Amino acid sequence: MDGLAMADVAAASGVGVGTLYRRFGDRSGLAYALIDEKEREFQQAFLTGPPPLGPGAPAIERVRAFLQALTDRTFAQLDLLLMAETAGEFARFGGAYEAYHQHLALLIAQIKPEADAGFLADALLAPIAANLIAHRGREASAVKAGFDALLAGLG
Repeated sequence: MDGLAMADVAAASGVGVGTLYRRFGDRSGLAYALIDEKEREFQQAFLTGPPPLGPGAPAIERVRAFLQALTDRTFAQLDLLLMAETAGEFARFGGAYEAYHQHLALLIAQIKPEADAGFLADALLAPIAANLIAHRGREASAVKAGFDALLAGLG
């Protein structure tokens, strides 16, 4: 996706570059628009879907299911997430990140009320930054195994 130019997208879409910039702002905005449907589905699954990802399972099982599902989702849309998360200094920390952070912090507070749940939520989200995954070249299975090791210390 590094070679994707807004002019190319505009030409393929039959609209002007100015129209794209007015609608999406930049490449990050375009990338987030392209991943929006999958993001909505994912959030619906962890907020109201069946357990263990959704409500009804013990908090530690929900955290594990969430991190496993988020890993799968990140790898499935890695190119788009790279474009979206790296467009600006704080591009990664938009709406979806805040929703993930809040969700994890609430679950962590149930598991370990004395812990700094906000810090631990950030620590659990850090390994699945798209640019870190691309830089390290880890497979999804290795990321999931790493999460399982981290969660062994939390539970």
